[in-house]
Formats: sequence, structure tokens, C-alpha cells
Amino acid sequence: MRAANQLVARVLEALRPLVVPGATTLSIDAEAERLVRDAGAEPAFKGYRGFPATVCASVNHEVVHGIPGPRVLREGDILSLDMGVKLGGFYGDCAVTLPVGRIAADAERLLVVTQDALARGIAQVRVGGRVSDIGHAVQAHVEAHGYSVVREFVGHGIGAALHEEPQVPNYGPAGRGPRLAEGMVLAIEPMVNMGKPSVKVLGDGWTAVTSDGSLSAHFEHSVAVTSAGPWILTALPVPSGPAASPAAENRL
Repeated sequence: MRAANQLVARVLEALRPLVVPGATTLSIDAEAERLVRDAGAEPAFKGYRGFPATVCASVNHEVVHGIPGPRVLREGDILSLDMGVKLGGFYGDCAVTLPVGRIAADAERLLVVTQDALARGIAQVRVGGRVSDIGHAVQAHVEAHGYSVVREFVGHGIGAALHEEPQVPNYGPAGRGPRLAEGMVLAIEPMVNMGKPSVKVLGDGWTAVTSDGSLSAHFEHSVAVTSAGPWILTALPVPSGPAASPAAENRL
């Protein structure tokens, strides 16, 4: 599991310099596929239920599942990149939302709050905890800052399949749902709207956008449940730190 997730994290890190004004989402997708295949892995999303690309590239008010294409990124946009790989029979999954050049202060705040919400959700990953503890922590942080959590899309278990049980909503009361057991791996992925929570799917059958046209951000980590606490499998090791371990990678 760690090998697949580390590959996803390395590819997303390599894509960061490509997210600039004038780039197309199609060119970013092509580089992602090249990097994945060169590493001996398969893109997890391409062909999954008919999705045509390696990454989901969602711009501004697009929440998730944006299809890469000739669209040119512009200064001030935000771009969510969500991708997965299959390596050695196991899946990795991770997402980040990146600024395109200089972005407005309110857009930057949305990114910070969404990433912080992810961190608060991950902090609830402990043996014996409940799945709903994660979503409750996410929702509380998001709504405290005046934003809203998307309901239609949720996180999920991940392992020998891309999507496994349990579902991991980003909202709801704490103390409910399945108990977390050592060895489980969860893809935790807050999707946060600057405006109202409702979304709609465009005519391409994939791209989900905010119903009110407000900006949306999306961050995701795949996290293992261990007796030492959450092990973020998609967190890259600190270059000067100790060898990779749950303690070394328990970070965003």
C-alpha cells in the first residue's frame, strides 16, 4: 500500500511546477500518465467506469472529476488534481488543490482551511475510533470558517480495490459508523465549497461543479490505521529526517 501511495505523492509533487498560467490540463495529464507508466504502475482512474484520463483536473468552481482537456489555466485560478495508481496489486489515491500563479486572498484562505480540515480529520484516525469521528472533525472546522462541506461525494476505504468500504463522509455527528481497526486504510478527502454545499454534474457525466458557482477545494490523503496512530501513506518523507515510518510520515 505504501509503495503505491508514495508513487502517487511523488507524481503529484512533480506536477506542481507544471501548474502555471498558460498550461493546459491535458498537458498536465499527459505528464502524469508518463510518470506513472515509467514507474511500472497503471493509472487507476483511466478507464475506471469510462473515465478518460489519468488525473481528475478540476478548475475553480469544479469540485471533482474534471476531465483534462485543452482548457488553458489562467493567473488566479485554482486547480484540484486528484489521481490514483495501481502498483503491485494495490491502489494509491491522493489529491491536492494548487494555485495558478498569484491567487486572491479569499481563494488562498479556502485552500488553507480545506487542508487544515483534512489534518483534523486524519487526527481522528485511531484504533477503536469511529468512522464518523473523521467527518465530524472536518465539518466542524470547515463550518467554523464559514464554508460548506460537499455531501454528494465522500472518502472511502482503499486497498486491493480503488474504492472499498467503509465510506468516509466529511460531515455528520461523531461516535457513529464502523470502528477503526488496525490495518485499515482510508482515503480521506474533504471537498469544501466557499458558498453553499450543493453541487451538480455537467453534461459530460463526470465534472461536478458548485451549484452557485463558488470556488471549491479538494485535498486527500490515504491513511493507514496503526497502533501508533495515523500513518499518512501519501505523505512524502522529510528529506533530512529518519527512515520512513508511521512516526516520520504522520504529517501533511
